Amino acid sequence: MNKKIYMDYAGTTYLKKQVFEEMIPYFKEEFYNPSSMCNEASKVKMAIDESRKIIANFIGAKREEIFFTSGGTESDNFAIKGIALKNKNKGMHIITSKIEHHAVLNTCEDLVKNGFEVTYIPVDKKGIIDLNALKSSIQKDTILVSVMMANNEIGTIQPIREIGRICRKKGILFHTDAVQALGHIKIDVEDMNIDLLTMSAHKIYGPKGIGALYIRKGTKIENIIYGGPQERGKRGGTENPPAIVGFGKAVSLLKEKRMEKDINKIKRLRNRLLEGLKEIPKIKLNGVESENRLDNNINISFENVDGELLLMMLFSKGICVSSGSVCSAGSSNPSHVLLALGSDKKLAKATVRFTLGDRNTEEEIDYVIKSVWEIVNILRK
Repeated sequence: MNKKIYMDYAGTTYLKKQVFEEMIPYFKEEFYNPSSMCNEASKVKMAIDESRKIIANFIGAKREEIFFTSGGTESDNFAIKGIALKNKNKGMHIITSKIEHHAVLNTCEDLVKNGFEVTYIPVDKKGIIDLNALKSSIQKDTILVSVMMANNEIGTIQPIREIGRICRKKGILFHTDAVQALGHIKIDVEDMNIDLLTMSAHKIYGPKGIGALYIRKGTKIENIIYGGPQERGKRGGTENPPAIVGFGKAVSLLKEKRMEKDINKIKRLRNRLLEGLKEIPKIKLNGVESENRLDNNINISFENVDGELLLMMLFSKGICVSSGSVCSAGSSNPSHVLLALGSDKKLAKATVRFTLGDRNTEEEIDYVIKSVWEIVNILRK
């Protein structure tokens, strides 16, 4: 195997050189604890605040509304549990969708064990949330709606602005997991009526182990991690300056024009790959065709194919893809997202997710198309 083609950018991205170089001083010379009283620590604290400002500006928020966490999973837990625990005197009903990331679904499941009620909104065959079902599910004691901005498996983009408007009109807090959306969709928390928003650095060519939660000013939320006064008393624990600085640098590289240029390039490659794969008989594209779909995502089910063998043979040709969410890797269960779309279990298990990034080339696309054709033909025989 001479080739190595990476098409699992929804799982994680590589760390960009510019980001790593920005982080290096905070591992070495500027190693100080930002909570320390020594003069040298003030520079580290300023660097953290600068990253907070960069991230806030990028999503149309205020600097003091950004709280750093260990990643997307913690941010989702913080948002959902924090709101639930702080507002349970107002109500104990939460609404989410059937195709959320497990960081949301499992958090909701835990709240159910503690007396909360959760309604799971269905989606249509393309993965779009049913707005009428959302409206009819709202109760007098509904305190939170949590719907992801873009799905990590099928790439479907939800009507976030409309969902936020419904919630705002009813006086219900709205949280969205934007881990997959950041860097692919223009985000404006004010325009989109968002109260809480989850982000993660390692999906945008930043470091792993660092994320953030946007919390609209004035939102009452309970802590889920207790400790010192870090993050304005909302999230205890010594900050991770190298990772935070890296997160800020990764976001700063997503300048509007550059982001648009990268999106257009990746979309062209995605469409080239899709056109080639669509010629294969008996396949099904999961999610929407192109509009309201992440620019880098293709999710295809192959009829009459052993999904596990398909992945293994792709790996043997040096092609790194996934069957769905990386967080579910190793599970024998079919994707809950595909089942929610109406797929049967057998077809759901014969599914491959291709997600592209800025290192992919036309040559790689053509090689993958040829390889998938060959493998599918072999497996069907």
